[in-house]
Amino acid sequence: MKILIYIILSVSLIASTLCPIQAQTPRPESRGGNMVVAAVTKYNEKDYAGAEAVLKQAVAEDPENDAAWYYLALCASARQDMASAEEYLVMAHELDPSNFWYRYMLAGIYSKTGRGELTVSMYEKLLEDFPKKNDLYLKLVELYAAQKEYEKALETLKEVETVFGMTESIAVYRFNLLRMLGKQEEAYESLEEYNSRYSSPYILSTLADYEMSMYNDSTALAYYDEALELAPDYSPALLGKAETLRLTRKYDDYFSVLGEFVESSDSPADAKSDYLLAVVQRSDPKFVNSFMPRIDTIMNKVLAVHPKDSMLLQTAAIYYYSTGRNDLSKKCFKENVDAWPDSFSAAASYVEFLMYAEEWEELSEAGRKAFSDFPYETAFLEMASVGDYNLKAYDKVLEICGTVLEKAPNDSSKTLRAWSTMGDIYHQLGDSKKAYKAYDKALKVNPDYVYVLNNYAYFLSEEGKSLKKAYKMSKKTIEAEPDNATYLDTFGWILYLMGNPLEAKPFFKHAMLYGGKDSAVIMDHYAEVLFALKEYDLAMVYWNLAMKKNNGEIPDLEERIRKRKQSIMK
Repeated sequence: MKILIYIILSVSLIASTLCPIQAQTPRPESRGGNMVVAAVTKYNEKDYAGAEAVLKQAVAEDPENDAAWYYLALCASARQDMASAEEYLVMAHELDPSNFWYRYMLAGIYSKTGRGELTVSMYEKLLEDFPKKNDLYLKLVELYAAQKEYEKALETLKEVETVFGMTESIAVYRFNLLRMLGKQEEAYESLEEYNSRYSSPYILSTLADYEMSMYNDSTALAYYDEALELAPDYSPALLGKAETLRLTRKYDDYFSVLGEFVESSDSPADAKSDYLLAVVQRSDPKFVNSFMPRIDTIMNKVLAVHPKDSMLLQTAAIYYYSTGRNDLSKKCFKENVDAWPDSFSAAASYVEFLMYAEEWEELSEAGRKAFSDFPYETAFLEMASVGDYNLKAYDKVLEICGTVLEKAPNDSSKTLRAWSTMGDIYHQLGDSKKAYKAYDKALKVNPDYVYVLNNYAYFLSEEGKSLKKAYKMSKKTIEAEPDNATYLDTFGWILYLMGNPLEAKPFFKHAMLYGGKDSAVIMDHYAEVLFALKEYDLAMVYWNLAMKKNNGEIPDLEERIRKRKQSIMK
C-alpha cells in the first residue's frame, strides 16, 4: 500500500537518536486512512493507549496499512517498548522498503538497543539511497567513531566536505578523530589549514591551547588575541589568555584580562567559579597572599555580575576562609543560604563553615534550622549537637541523639553515632550506668566499632572494675589499629592495672613512636609503668615531659610525682 500524504510531527522518536520526524498518513478517503488520522490526533495529545487501540483495529482490518504499523511503532517507543516498536517498524519497512522514515527510525532503534553493526549498516544503505542528506553523513561519522573505526569516519568526513563544503563542525570532527588516532601533530595542522582560509574563535582558541601546551606562549597569546578580535567576550579565549599570562608571570596583564573575563556577561558563571576556585585552592599560598587585594577586587567584580550565583558565593566564601577572614566568609555563606533557601548544598556549606569556625551558638541554631528545612537529613542535627557539646549543653545533645534514633532507626551508621555520643555524654555527666548501657546498644549495631570499644574499656579501667571485659574490648582495638597511640595507651594501662607492667611496657614504647609524646596522659601512664618496673630515671623523664604538656588535664600530676620521688628516696 503506497502512501502519498505527509505531515510533520514535533516528537523525538528515540531519545536523542532521532530529530523531529516527518511521518506519513494515508489519504483520508479510505476507512483505514481515517482511522490512522484519528490515531495521529490521539498520539499528538499523548493518548498513546487510545492511539494504539485505533491503530491495532486498522491493521486488523488491513494488514498492509504501513502507516498504521509505523504509528504503532511510535506509540510503542513512546512507552519505551523497543521490542514492539522494532516489530511494528519491520512490518512497515517490508510493506514500503523505499520509505526513508521507516528505515531511519529502525536505525534509531538499533542504536538505542546497542546494536552498533546493524545501526551502521542501516545508515550506510540510507546514505546510498539518499546521498544529499547531510545529517546521515554526520551520524555515520559518530557511529564509526563509537566503534573506533576512525579511518572510516575520516573518509566519510571527506565525502561530507566534498558534497557540502568545509565547515567549522567538519574541521572539529576531523581534529578530534585525528587525535583519537594518536595523530596529534596532524590534528593541529588540520586546524591551522582551516584557520588559514576561515576565521573562528573556537578554532583559534584550540590552537592557542595547543601552543601553550607546547610552551610557545607568544604564539598562544597571538592566537588568543586573534580570537578576541573576532569575539571580544569569547570566554575560552579570555580565560586561556589570562592563564597564559599567569603562567608567564605577567601579573598586571593577567589581572586585567581576568577582570574582563569575570565581568563578561557572556562568560558562564560556572566557568568563572571553577576557575577562581582552582586559583584559590591550587595556587601557591604565596601567590594568593601576595595578590590578595587584586583577588579581592576580582571577587567583588564577579559577584557584582552574578550577585546571587550559588557557586560563586561559595567560591568567594572559601577564598575568604582560606585567607583567614572568617567574617567575610560567613557573610558569603549566609548570603547564599538566604538567596537559595531550598538549596541543600547552600545549607550544608554554611553549617559546615560554622563548625570549622567554632561558632558554636550559631552552629546549634543553624543546624536545627537546616534540619527543619531538610527533615530527611539528620546530619544537620548531628552538626548542631557539636555546637551544643562545646556549649556544654549536654541535655540538648542527648535530645538530638534521641531524635536521630527516632528518625533513622534503620540507618546503622546514624544509630551507631547516636548511641556512641549518648555513652560519651552520660559518662561526662557521671552516669556510668547509662553510659555503659548506651555503649552496649552501640556495640549491638557494630561489635567491632573501635571508638566505642576503646572508650568503654578505658572508662571501665578508670573505675578499676571489669578489667577482663575491658581487656577483651581493648585488644580488639589494637588489632584493628596497631599504630593508634590512644588505643595502645588504653590497652597498656589495662595490663598495668591487671598487675602486668612488664607486658604493658612495649605497648607504651610503641605508642611513643606514633604520637604518644603529644599526650600528657599517655606519658603519665608510661611513667607509672616504668616506675613499677623500678626504671626510676626514665620514669622521671616522662613525668617531666608530661608536666610540660599538662594543661590541667591531670589535676593531681605534680603532687603525685612529688610523692613518687619521696618514695624513691626512702
